[in-house]
Formats: sequence, structure tokens, C-alpha cells
Amino acid sequence: MARETRRLERNGVSSSMANWRGSLWGSVLFVSVALLLAGCPKRPEVQTGGPGAKAGSPGGIRETPVAPGERPKEGRDVFFDFDRSVLRSDAKETMDNNIAWLKANAGIRVMVEGHCDERGTNEYNLALGERRAKAVGDYLVAGGINRNRISTISYGEERPFVLGHDDSAWKWNRRGHFVVAK
Repeated sequence: MARETRRLERNGVSSSMANWRGSLWGSVLFVSVALLLAGCPKRPEVQTGGPGAKAGSPGGIRETPVAPGERPKEGRDVFFDFDRSVLRSDAKETMDNNIAWLKANAGIRVMVEGHCDERGTNEYNLALGERRAKAVGDYLVAGGINRNRISTISYGEERPFVLGHDDSAWKWNRRGHFVVAK
């Protein structure tokens, strides 16, 4: 190191300048290696369809038609507006069908999962998902379903139904999801 410093000084470069250059290159090398090892996270791709996906529906959504007057074979999900936990009018119609199905299947227990889109903090979305699940559970109880048959949980934004980063995906992720617990 001393020999290199003397050589640089003979060529008009001071030792402090040589040390500065060495530390600069060392720092650049360190940061480059750190970035290379860390890598960049990949954004998830939008699902474009899957087995049983209906044309025009988001990827992987199965829509089983229910004839008028026919009860669904399981609880149907309900969807919420952005940053809201109040059931929409179309959700109430779905909930009425879910209540009829639960009354016809008295031995079935359900878990209602509250979900959100990716906007908002994790803490906020967990609380919003809890309010959504509670709103669905309260509607079921008001419709005559025993509270002991219903449990709720919030997953916030952690379990998206449709992957994507725009409203066409987000609208499907703001939901109350039914899981049959029997």
C-alpha cells in the first residue's frame, strides 16, 4: 500500500486523494453487490383466466348459475365498495340467498372471511376486513341464523382473489368470503 501511495504521489496525486478514490470505489462495489444480492421484487401478474373461468369474469372466478327460486349449494361471496364495510343493495340480495341456504342446511357452520384490496396499510386493512366480516355476520344473525354457527376472521389484503394493481382487480378483492365449516 505504501509503495502504491508513493507511486501516486510522484505522479501528482496526493495520498489523501488516493485514499478517497479507494474508499469511493470500495463503497460503490459494496452497494452494487448488496443490490445484486437483494434483487428486485417482482410484481405479481394479473390472472387472465383459469379452469372454469367464465368469459368476461376475472381469472379463476367460477360462476355457477342459480336458477330463480333455486338455493345455492354454498354461501356466495359479497363485495364491498372502496373503504366501506356497509353491505350494498346487491350484496343484500346475495345475503338473503345465503340466509335461505343456511336455514335449509341447519347443520352447517360458516366462517366469514373479511378481505380488502391492496391499498392502505396492513393494520388498516386488517381492521377494515374485520368490519366487513362482522357486517356480513350481523346480517346473517338479523336474518335468523344463530350466532354460534358463524365465525369471522380478517385477512386484510393478504389473500387477494384476483391479482392486479387497478380497480378491475381491486373490486373483486373487497369481499366477505364464505367458507363452509360443517
